[in-house]
Amino acid sequence: MKVAFGHMGTLTPIMELILEDLGHQSITPTRPTRETLARGAKYAPEFACIPFKIVLGTYLEGLERGADTLASGGGYGPCRAGLYGELHRRILKDLGYNFEFIFFWPPLKKPLHFYRQLKKLKGNNSWLKVMRTIKKAYGKLTILDELEMMAQQVRPLEIKKGSTSRAFAEALQIMWKAKTTAEIATAGEEARAILKDVPIDPARPSPLKVGIIGEIYVQLEPFANFYLEEMLGQMGVEVRRSIYLAGYTHHDVLSTKGDKGSRRLAMPYLGQKVGGHGQNSVGDIIRYAKMGYDGVVQLAPFSCIPEIVAKSIVPRLSKEYGIPVLTLFIDEQTGATGVQTRLEAFVDMMAQRRSRDLSLGVLNHKTSFFPRAISKA
Repeated sequence: MKVAFGHMGTLTPIMELILEDLGHQSITPTRPTRETLARGAKYAPEFACIPFKIVLGTYLEGLERGADTLASGGGYGPCRAGLYGELHRRILKDLGYNFEFIFFWPPLKKPLHFYRQLKKLKGNNSWLKVMRTIKKAYGKLTILDELEMMAQQVRPLEIKKGSTSRAFAEALQIMWKAKTTAEIATAGEEARAILKDVPIDPARPSPLKVGIIGEIYVQLEPFANFYLEEMLGQMGVEVRRSIYLAGYTHHDVLSTKGDKGSRRLAMPYLGQKVGGHGQNSVGDIIRYAKMGYDGVVQLAPFSCIPEIVAKSIVPRLSKEYGIPVLTLFIDEQTGATGVQTRLEAFVDMMAQRRSRDLSLGVLNHKTSFFPRAISKA
């Protein structure tokens, strides 16, 4: 099969690894562009969110490059994103494309359906081969998460602007080429060394720390959030996302309960699941506040109901926990300049708050934070 799939951050090389390891031809997507988004928006329903439109545009590009199969996955529960796979399929069929669509529900939500879909990708391989491939891919994903965290920590301290981003791009390419378990381990060491070699200014004051929360796609796909992590890093801010793919796989894909730590924190304010990452967003604001972070940025597609629900609770959380929260709702009309202007104002405000707290001797800034990628909560 010639299989295309949506682009979502560092998931892309993992999907390529799995497909090629199982003997398929991967029609690997390039990073989305404004043209990708425009094509998706042209055929998408008006109510659809920006992840839907970007992924639809990516599917169109993949089919035009010769894909005969599309692979995707989605959540299951009170969020319309669970309908997007079928909606994508119908739109593309109506446009005249002929393809097979393999859509995965979470394995513990619909195990029989997941098994049937996985069997299509299995082909003539043994189930042992499939399990080994998945284990190898997860190991690679864990290293990619670690590299992202390293880049987020180094970037605000870099001496030459952009050097961390260039080093991360080089490290990512090294990891991308690694196919076997041994190659992945070796590539991981080489990639870590590249990021450790980025020249930093050790005398620079401790950077502001900002947590990134919200809907998974706009968190993980840099194109969708206007490369917000790089933007903040180059403003001297260390960021940490609430979602990293290895942790998400562990807590949300391979579990029916999600991140219990975030849910436990959110319960007094939002006592039930509202779909997507809405309940997690509430708990993650509290989590960042307890870890002494300077602020939180909530990322959400425009019209995303779970994040709208979370946003309604933000003023109370911000007041009770003393942490500022900036919410960015994103659609195809959002511009990079507007996002940058709002971030600059937010960073200035956080810097003033920290300066005030230092002068009053009340700053209690903790330096450790364990995101879902490595949390045992």
